[in-house]
Amino acid sequence: MKWIMISGLLLSALPCQNLAAQSEAPQGQATAATKAANDAFAAKLSLADQKDFENAQRGFLGKIEKPILNADGSVAWDVNQFDFIKGDAPDTVNPSLWRQGQLNNIHGLFEVTKGLYQIRGYDLAQMTLIEGKSGWIIIDPLTTPAPAKAGLELANQILGERPVRAVIYTHSHGDHFGGVWGVMSQADYASGQVDVIGPNGFLRESIGESVIAGTAMNRRVQFQFGTGLPAGKDGHVGVGLGQALSRGDVALIPPTKTVGAEGGRMEIDGITFDFMDAGETEAPAELVFYLPQYKALHSAEVVTRNFHNVLTPRGALVRDTLKWSKVIDAMLTRYGVKSDILLASHHWPTWGNDNVQLALKNQRGLYRYVHDQTMRQANQGATLHEIAENIGEPDFAATDFGVRDYYGTLNHNSKAVYQRYFGWWDGVPANYYQHPPVQAAVKYVAAFGGIDKALAVAQKAFDEGDYRWAATIFNHIVFANPRHEDAKKWLASSYEQLGFQSESGAWRNIFLSGAKELREGNVGNAIVSTANERVLNNIPALDLFDSIATRFNPSKMQGDGGIIQFNFPNNVIQVDLGKSVLFPRAIGGATDNLISDDVKFDAGVRISRENFTKILLRKANPLSLIQSGDMQISGDTALLTALFGALDPVDPQFDIVTP
Repeated sequence: MKWIMISGLLLSALPCQNLAAQSEAPQGQATAATKAANDAFAAKLSLADQKDFENAQRGFLGKIEKPILNADGSVAWDVNQFDFIKGDAPDTVNPSLWRQGQLNNIHGLFEVTKGLYQIRGYDLAQMTLIEGKSGWIIIDPLTTPAPAKAGLELANQILGERPVRAVIYTHSHGDHFGGVWGVMSQADYASGQVDVIGPNGFLRESIGESVIAGTAMNRRVQFQFGTGLPAGKDGHVGVGLGQALSRGDVALIPPTKTVGAEGGRMEIDGITFDFMDAGETEAPAELVFYLPQYKALHSAEVVTRNFHNVLTPRGALVRDTLKWSKVIDAMLTRYGVKSDILLASHHWPTWGNDNVQLALKNQRGLYRYVHDQTMRQANQGATLHEIAENIGEPDFAATDFGVRDYYGTLNHNSKAVYQRYFGWWDGVPANYYQHPPVQAAVKYVAAFGGIDKALAVAQKAFDEGDYRWAATIFNHIVFANPRHEDAKKWLASSYEQLGFQSESGAWRNIFLSGAKELREGNVGNAIVSTANERVLNNIPALDLFDSIATRFNPSKMQGDGGIIQFNFPNNVIQVDLGKSVLFPRAIGGATDNLISDDVKFDAGVRISRENFTKILLRKANPLSLIQSGDMQISGDTALLTALFGALDPVDPQFDIVTP
């Protein structure tokens, strides 16, 4: 959000204030109210149960002892960063989340069963290795190349070196494909020596999240995953789904084979895979599979050891909880009765058929519960916020840690279900056309009687342990006057206490990241880049131009526009440039002609995809490319100037906690 200049009329509604706060805002320590809340939370759960710890350590073969480095020498993963998560939970961490962090921090190479292995604890996701007849079959090569490469090297060292024969992406999220170059080379891919297998619709869906919405999503990722937080008892302790994202550049290479929507059996290096399509559940494009040889079901991210996000805080399409529950039921009926092992792309496996079936039943029940209970209340007239307060939890959540709110939460996910059916509006007319945040904040503060009186009300709420209400009022003060340092400090403290109480790792990270930015300012802390050459060069050209179109600012457009044709070696894209809309279209296949008699245009450009990407990333100067002959233009060249001049610059670090 950007600071919007408020009219003098609105600012005049604020009386003069004495900006001194009544007392110092606490920092880095739990209040008495937070300690009591966390103690009460611990009392309702059997946190001493060791079964999960036994499973998480089962089959341990060895671990990586040193930090994992990227090619440029930067740290991709510090194996010691979460060593502090030992013993009893401190007052500053929800005890249930602390337990999950201890489990997620168990890292190394593990034997699930003979011939089936996992690399766990070096990224948000886990990488599975299957011993084929001639080499490795790798499932989900992590977020970035360095941890994937280090994990494969550990497996080769302990189990014997084998070539990689196939890579399977279970779904379209970057932490499951971005590290692919760590387990195979460009030459392997180009020669077809390594099959890359993905679910139906993989490329389309991965592009939609990583490119078109990439800038805003990567900024929100910083909050959801706490990328700017230091690891520690009053900072980052994990995400619930895993400990953290590795750091580095992701890659995106298209699958060479696709598992169709109908699923089916496939023989891969001597191993039989029984695939089932699971799209439109946790990801728009996703598959799960059964391995008859091992009596093992790999549930991808459809079933993990926590409640997932139905609407991820980083941003994505709302997921279909009704279908999600039905897909899990199909997994249960098709594979559950014959599975002795349940493993996934996150967390540790479950062994024993009874345990596998119970895990599937409870996960199925969890997504059905949030769907049905949300809709039951909605159909009785409850709004999304009222439903979220009263959603409760299913009975089995008291005894099954695998369905708890470590990542997604019942509160958040019930709102997502509501949104899927009804949209963002709760049906209350007053909420339909509200003032935007800054203007509303000025009016709220004025209604309180000025900043001093608003501060007093908010501080009273803080002292009473009502950090939600305190945060609301302090936030209005900050948005009305973003230079009010005392209000920012108190808002940070309110966020901090909410984070200290959160069972969800994502919620904790969001609140603590907000607190950190309020105290220290908005500084860059992105750890993963999706807008890099390897990604942009490998996505369809039309998708790239659809992304460019989202940067088009009509107020910057000069002239009346026209048609620009971009001739790439393998395809042609036309851009219909108007005063208010930039509309791209694909018009055919390969061409070496800068000018075509069949298609009319006003300006033409001939350039390689690689050089066009460099221009977009400001790594190449168009004039230099023209002089070298690597870029040729014809026709009305002023149109190109108009096009690029009308594109907003990318701001990957826009403000969130201040206007």
